[in-house]
Amino acid sequence: MSPPATDLAPTDAPPSAPSVTVPRRQRVRGRLQAWWARPAEHVLHPLELRGGRTALQAWIASRGLITLVALLLAVITDRQLMDMTNNWDAVHFGDLARYGYGFDPKGRLFAFFPGLPLVLRIGLLIGLPTQLTGVIIAGLGSAAAAIALLRLGGPWAAVVWLFVPTAVFTTVGYTESLFCAFAFWAWERARSDRWAAAAVLAAAACTVRVSGLFLVGALLVMIITWPRTSWVGRGRRALWLLIPVGVLALFVIYEHAQSGRWDAWYSAQVDGWYRGFTWPWDSFRNSWAAIQPGAYADHPFWVWVFRAEMVSMAIGIAATIWCLSRKLWAEAAWVAVQVLAFSLSYWYMSVNRAVLLWFPLMIMIARWGSWRPKGRRIAVVHRVAVITLFVLGAACMMAWSWLYFTGNWAS
Repeated sequence: MSPPATDLAPTDAPPSAPSVTVPRRQRVRGRLQAWWARPAEHVLHPLELRGGRTALQAWIASRGLITLVALLLAVITDRQLMDMTNNWDAVHFGDLARYGYGFDPKGRLFAFFPGLPLVLRIGLLIGLPTQLTGVIIAGLGSAAAAIALLRLGGPWAAVVWLFVPTAVFTTVGYTESLFCAFAFWAWERARSDRWAAAAVLAAAACTVRVSGLFLVGALLVMIITWPRTSWVGRGRRALWLLIPVGVLALFVIYEHAQSGRWDAWYSAQVDGWYRGFTWPWDSFRNSWAAIQPGAYADHPFWVWVFRAEMVSMAIGIAATIWCLSRKLWAEAAWVAVQVLAFSLSYWYMSVNRAVLLWFPLMIMIARWGSWRPKGRRIAVVHRVAVITLFVLGAACMMAWSWLYFTGNWAS
């Protein structure tokens, strides 16, 4: 009697071929190739190759504009380029790489995950300063994330992501590039039903920032809503998620061993950045107060950054609604859980950078930009709107780069 068909195997299987002894090295290589292989329907074709060229050109152009801002500021202010890349959280990551979590007696460094500092420490071991290693990792990570977005939503989704106003954080020693590279590829592998690879990539993402927890939750939603499969099949896929969950558990245990507190990460967020639990209406009220004229007379740009945080929250809600309207349940969960988390903080902070994680938003914008209206007048208006928004987005990206490189708070 033939074995029962699984939820993925065809019911009419061909007769098995005669057994052939294969050398062990070839067997291992074949398993690794199958583990990471693309499904047959994802074989590269000319359109995808042209899309890759578009994404590459956008990567060069966006990185070039940000570098141009840095070079101009270096000439005007007579500062070193590496010094300009080392602001705000980049300093904390550098301190973690050099001294570890015990460096800050107040325990605020427990707010950061160890993935990026470990990479920066490897750079230190070979003689590279943390600023330079951070720039290198950001460049490689942003390229890998753009390629994953090309697979997920097409070349224009990658272009949108590369020109997000806060893209400067994907060029310096911040976690966004590294996390997006792992998370986007984990999503791509999961969508291709390659859950072993997806789990390993998600586990790597979980070493970089707390958003890895949201990634695991969204992947679980993907499994639950997986079409045309049994609950046994869903259960097998869900078991792979124990790998990234284990990584998160190890980090909690490590911080407890270092600090004696199970809530070390949360306490560091509260003590260092006022991110304690707050009801959504109070969070909105606190954020609203921060955007009023004169709220920060000594730091006039802060008001504009907080205003951008409010806009980013609205964009996150819009992206969630778009996903729900198209029954993209996992994608909706990925964005919605982050918007919810920000709404439960004292005020909206770092939402601007979190936009970089919302790949469904990039796909949404790319589809709108690629829309081809039938009427001539509507088509002209649409084309003008697309070009205008792209130019404004690139200008905002350069302005945000100026904020960061000059040491102003850029969220």
